Amino acid sequence: MMYESLFQPIKIGKLEVKNRISMAPMGAFGLVDNEGCYSQRAIDYYVERAKGGTGLIITSITKVENTLDKVVSGIIPVVSENPGRFLMTSTEMTERVHAYGSKIFLQLTMGFGRSGVPGALLTAPPVSASSIPNYWKPSVTCNALTTDQVEWIVQKFIESADIAKRAGFDGVEIHAVHEGYLLDQFTLALFNRRTDKYGGDLRGRLTLPIEIVQGIKKRCGKNFPVGLRYSVKSCIKDWRQGGLPDEDYVEKGRDLEEGIEAAQILEAAGYDELNTDMGTYDAWYWSHPPIYQKEGLYLPYTKKLKEAVNIPVIVAGKLGVPETAEKSLIDGAADMVGLGRPLLTDPYWPKKVQNHQEEQIRPCIGCHVGCLGRGFEGKPLSCAVNPACGRERYYEPKPVSVAKRVLVVGGGVAGMEAARIATMRGHQVTLYEKSETLGGQIIPASTPDFKVDDRRLIAWYTNEMKRLSIPIVYETEVTEALVEKEKPDVVIIATGAKEVQLNLPGSDKDKVTSSIDILGGKKKAGDQVLIVGGGLVGCETALYLAQQGKKVTIVEAQEQILSNGGGKPIPHMNKIMLVDLLNKYKVATITNSSLTEVTDEGAVLTNTHFQRQSVSADTVVISVGFKPDQKLYHELNGKVADLYMVGDAYQAANIMNAVWSGNEIGMNC
Repeated sequence: MMYESLFQPIKIGKLEVKNRISMAPMGAFGLVDNEGCYSQRAIDYYVERAKGGTGLIITSITKVENTLDKVVSGIIPVVSENPGRFLMTSTEMTERVHAYGSKIFLQLTMGFGRSGVPGALLTAPPVSASSIPNYWKPSVTCNALTTDQVEWIVQKFIESADIAKRAGFDGVEIHAVHEGYLLDQFTLALFNRRTDKYGGDLRGRLTLPIEIVQGIKKRCGKNFPVGLRYSVKSCIKDWRQGGLPDEDYVEKGRDLEEGIEAAQILEAAGYDELNTDMGTYDAWYWSHPPIYQKEGLYLPYTKKLKEAVNIPVIVAGKLGVPETAEKSLIDGAADMVGLGRPLLTDPYWPKKVQNHQEEQIRPCIGCHVGCLGRGFEGKPLSCAVNPACGRERYYEPKPVSVAKRVLVVGGGVAGMEAARIATMRGHQVTLYEKSETLGGQIIPASTPDFKVDDRRLIAWYTNEMKRLSIPIVYETEVTEALVEKEKPDVVIIATGAKEVQLNLPGSDKDKVTSSIDILGGKKKAGDQVLIVGGGLVGCETALYLAQQGKKVTIVEAQEQILSNGGGKPIPHMNKIMLVDLLNKYKVATITNSSLTEVTDEGAVLTNTHFQRQSVSADTVVISVGFKPDQKLYHELNGKVADLYMVGDAYQAANIMNAVWSGNEIGMNC
């Protein structure tokens, strides 16, 4: 396919951008120094995306103040903490980005308000437009900002924009009439109950973003671009509850009609672009779409927005497939494509598309584990399938001085990542896979329609093995004798994990199976299914079967389902959407209970109070976790000096654990 639209220049105000590809703003957590300024890691992170051909880079949220909406230091940049140093570090970044022909905007934020986590992110009581409940802790009420405080924040926006201009940024983007952040809390009637100039009707509620843009234009000049991060629709079904796609509900936030009217008012006020999405924290699976959302999910809405305004409309939202991105421009649903996570997974997405190397684009899998999920764990931004993200300087494969013979055991993603990196460094790698196909347990796990991105990841790795000419020996189980015969310098064990089996009365019945066998097509489920285990694999298996019309029940030993994923927290947006989908498809859940017996009629469960319950089931699916396969490792331990274990073979976890451990050993073996 030709991608002519993606690579046409576009003007934002008077500023010309070389193509229609924008790096969407994301929270680059941890890429700052102790004075709230960009660190070397942040500079490398943005420069890498400029090298990859991105036309417009929009930075992470950057706070204009940290006194009223006070967050933990060292997480996100703050212009006002040390303005002189901020200017210096930012100047180095903008100079380097410009060397590659890219433009860069600094995104300026008012902060979090009710959307901030008290005690974890916020170090002072949360503030908002009005006295409303905090999202994360509804028992905590936000303090309403005074008129004087709001006017003071407006001046901080103006001062920060002035510093951005002097630092060489090509424009600023205001964060945000979007996602229910603090500024958006002023624009939404649900949250804004003010009676001063910043409240009232729609025009009154938009006074704050209007004062910001007009103040910046007055200080920095009318030709200095000012964009706006903008949610055209809030998707709020109720407090702390979003509406699912295609669900019929009453919008309690900004509906599409108001979203278009507000956009026209904001355009008239002086904004030069709208960087558009949908959703709020209450409907976070819209703002940060997980695997369960469709590609291009915002496009039907942004097409109507684009018809109503004359300034450029940037649209993100699962547009990482080049054909989808190009089509969004051709169909008039966007003027520019905003790529967020696709540029985390592959900074060279633009150049690969332009060079017709689409098969070489490493895909985002929609997991959120390595990006926003790490932010909630208090860890720096990165990417589950690209460990170099945010650490570019340190994770660049360096050529080896002496090539070693490396034997990789296992063709899952951990083994393939280790083989890929070791080969790129110059080692002589051979990969052994006991089956006839690469991909490991991700193959059955990627069966549901909503796991298409996992299938793309397997295809990418398979293509990389071919592109790098890595020898693969299929249908061969590696033994101690084979290793002794081949005498490799390095052995990397990537044998994965096996499903945990339950030894209970009736567990040998034919109706008992596993998630992997169901997803892999080895067993078929009956009409009534009991899933034993409410972790991520069990719940996704339940959704897969419920979507086929099966009557599904999940039994979970803990107080709630989805308490973790491979021992790691499941990112919030993925979790709440999966729970909402399970409810939509009427999947029943029984918690604080365990399977104690499988019967001809179904199963017997026992709860934490030792009360027994019988449930009917044609099929009982065991999904209680995985146990590492370490047999070969223990046989070779002490006999091979350079012996490593990666992925689920070391610890059964998730795709990020597999990729990162394989990358670490491939980088240093």
